[in-house]
Amino acid sequence: MPDITVPVKRLDESLDLPEYAYVGDAGLDLRSAENAVLKPFERRAVPCGIALAIPPGYAGFVLPRSGLAAKHGISIVNAPGLIDSNYRGEIKVILINLDPDHLFEITRGDRIAQLVILKTPSVGLSEVADLDDTVRGQGGFGSSGFSS
Repeated sequence: MPDITVPVKRLDESLDLPEYAYVGDAGLDLRSAENAVLKPFERRAVPCGIALAIPPGYAGFVLPRSGLAAKHGISIVNAPGLIDSNYRGEIKVILINLDPDHLFEITRGDRIAQLVILKTPSVGLSEVADLDDTVRGQGGFGSSGFSS
């Protein structure tokens, strides 16, 4: 039994709905609604043929597929892509081909990304003059060092 139910509208009746590849997976597979070719370093918003009604208090996060990244250099420009709960348009994935030498062909129905639905609390900000101290403090990028 699912933890939440997200209404989905098929915009393309011939495509499979997003689904988990294996029991226990966190991401639902999103499929391409079109054929496309990405040249090296080209990006493209690829439609997925669905629209969602994500419940308030949740958001969708669109993540790259690790196999496409490892084997073909395919990623998502704005990873993770964010789908707010009030968005009702078609889900699209902004893919990029990071392979410097090879085209990447997308065939309609290919699994191109993963969708993870997460709880997202509404956050209020409270302005203060000072923040509490922590061990890390203001240590930024690389502050924990490098180990091999």
